[in-house]
Amino acid sequence: MSLFSKIKGCLAFIFYVLNTVFWTIPILVFSIVKLIPIGLFQKGCSHILDNCATGWISVNTVVESIFHPMRIHITGDQQFSEQEWYMVIANHQSWVDILILQRVFNRKIPFLKFFLKQELIFVPVLGLAWWALDFPFMRRYSSAELRKNPKLKGKDIEITRKACEKFKTKPVSIMNFVEGTRFTQAKHDKQQSTFKHLLKPKAGGMAFALSAMGEHIHKLVDVTIYYPNDVPSYWQYICGALNDVHVHVSISDIPQAMRGDYLTDREFKISFQEQLNQIWLKKDKQLQILADKVNHKV
Repeated sequence: MSLFSKIKGCLAFIFYVLNTVFWTIPILVFSIVKLIPIGLFQKGCSHILDNCATGWISVNTVVESIFHPMRIHITGDQQFSEQEWYMVIANHQSWVDILILQRVFNRKIPFLKFFLKQELIFVPVLGLAWWALDFPFMRRYSSAELRKNPKLKGKDIEITRKACEKFKTKPVSIMNFVEGTRFTQAKHDKQQSTFKHLLKPKAGGMAFALSAMGEHIHKLVDVTIYYPNDVPSYWQYICGALNDVHVHVSISDIPQAMRGDYLTDREFKISFQEQLNQIWLKKDKQLQILADKVNHKV
């Protein structure tokens, strides 16, 4: 990586930080005002907060176009609405995935809300912004913790339900990386994954979110992200190492068969996992199609 690229990366990072701080201030102010227990008032604040977040992403896109422009090749479905509720799922390889998704869907669908690890609330500035924007923070309990304290069983599910209750009053896009972690070859080998390009999908979080949202959420947006070269880190991304990325989008109605009690209905649990595996098989094939298409061009 050249010195010029590193300088551009540093400048881009500074502008990203300044932009984040700029938008975090009104977000925090309106999040405090939103605590006033008046339904219509809170709904209005939610719209203002989401508009602030949309503005933040829009300015980030301008920074990107100046310091490290890239081309996003989008294929598949592109009929979106900001008045619809969406469940968005995608393969996960890098933190850059989130930036790609935000750019692709900004001002096309409701602002993306991610399920985040509880520890991320302590990230400077961003943690407060995510909290103010009602991003659900999840605490996953290990098997050892559950054995030590059985009362913790189902606690994460209850947190999911409470988080999703907030999303019923206005359109929202719930984002879920169902692999649960970023793809690496080492993780793939350890899992002995049956998929060539993907880790095994974890169905629980998606199933609980769909159950909590009920009939409010109608559409499934399945996103496949393919990097033609090496998967970039955030630093490589802002230094301009990423020139092209391919994104395939598939939109479908969420079938009634994917709604049920994942926790206690074993038959539904097995069925849901099978349906998600079928989606993942198609995604695996799509990644291979994109790889073959790019390599053929080369």
